[in-house]
Amino acid sequence: MSVLSPNTPTAELQRIDAAHHMHPFTHNQGLADKGARVITRANGCWLTDSNGNRMLDGMAGLWCVNVGYGRTELADAAHRQMLELPFYNTFFQTTHIPALALAQRLAELAPGDLNHVFFAGSGSEANDTNLRMVRTYWSEKGQPERQIIISRWNGYHGSTVGSGSLGGMKGMHEQGGMPIPGIHHINQPNWWLEGGDMTPEEFGLARARELEEAIEELGPDKVAAFIAEPIQGAGGVIIPPETYWPEIQRIVDKYGILLIADEVICAFGRTGNWFGSQTMGIRPHIMTIAKGLSSGYQPIGGSIVCDEVAEVIDATEFNHGYTYSGHPVACAVALENLRILDEEGIVTRVREETAPYLKERFETLTDHPMVGEAKIVGMMGSIALTPDKAARAPFASDAGTVGYLCRERCFNNNLVMRHVYDRMIISPPLIISREEIDTLIERAWQSLDETMAEAKAQGLMKAGKRG
Repeated sequence: MSVLSPNTPTAELQRIDAAHHMHPFTHNQGLADKGARVITRANGCWLTDSNGNRMLDGMAGLWCVNVGYGRTELADAAHRQMLELPFYNTFFQTTHIPALALAQRLAELAPGDLNHVFFAGSGSEANDTNLRMVRTYWSEKGQPERQIIISRWNGYHGSTVGSGSLGGMKGMHEQGGMPIPGIHHINQPNWWLEGGDMTPEEFGLARARELEEAIEELGPDKVAAFIAEPIQGAGGVIIPPETYWPEIQRIVDKYGILLIADEVICAFGRTGNWFGSQTMGIRPHIMTIAKGLSSGYQPIGGSIVCDEVAEVIDATEFNHGYTYSGHPVACAVALENLRILDEEGIVTRVREETAPYLKERFETLTDHPMVGEAKIVGMMGSIALTPDKAARAPFASDAGTVGYLCRERCFNNNLVMRHVYDRMIISPPLIISREEIDTLIERAWQSLDETMAEAKAQGLMKAGKRG
């Protein structure tokens, strides 16, 4: 067996990766031909690859490294727990201190009466839990016909068969027999792309009222829940108009259906509060958590459940769970991560200092001729690329063609930004400094200039039809 290290030549690492490693959400043959980027080290907000390039991570890994890379406290917490109790399950009427301590801490942090936690290994698993939990809830209440869960097109709730069905990614639904029965999708609140001639306020109300229309069409006695991200993340950081969420809350209250807030991206300081539900002023019955819960240092997720739902579920045997539900090492790391976020005042600093500065700098990108809008809440934002900003026009080329060009230019300029179709998105570590924010904007602007030049050279600066 060969011994690999950061000193192994990049070409050899890429060869082994191509031969044996299947990547998620990837055309693996295309990646093999190109060669994967090999990340070898990270510290703070910065990544280093096998060629020695030092990159500013504008995506916090995958929306998750909230406290930044290189926190020895989290490594120490994992080490201590591995020596004391490296694993035990929470089946068979058994518990352990890391799981119960983390559940208690989450109940303290969560708003309202969200006082109960069902642990999972990821956000995808947690949303599978939610799907089964809400159906079990209604069945135990004598309404087993309430099976349908309403979600949004272009929402993201995971990639398992259950969570992928809850999500509204049509490309995912084309593979693997999704969506499963009992899932209904309504349109997303993406005013830039789909708002037509309506004002954002009018559009927000119209899209929210699609939920009420769907409930009436499907039958109020058939609908179990509505699930949505406070801010759509993987769908392109779609920040809904201000009228949207108050109307959604009115509708779920009127019809007595459960509201599931998928907080996998929005929680733990990302929006300037502990939870995105607080930022958006909504009252969910269940919140899905993962990612920032451990800042990505350990895989862990879960569902934070309100008293009413938990009381019904606790009164029966809920035949559901995972081997690694409440894994002691993951729980210990998550507890230490929450301590860091709290005691170092990171969430408060985001809300009061760095997020306002990032918003000020980020919105200047609308001065670029190829940027139609720059939307941001807390530490998650996106810009819409367009060949004609006055018309809010998409590109005539296939969606994502220009976005991919921009993503590649960002990487070449040592900035990690992600593209979703022709939107460029950021979600940096919450510890990012003002100086690093300046660097992010400078490199983004340079990348936009280079993208526009390349798009012109390829004849891509042509407007298509607006939705």
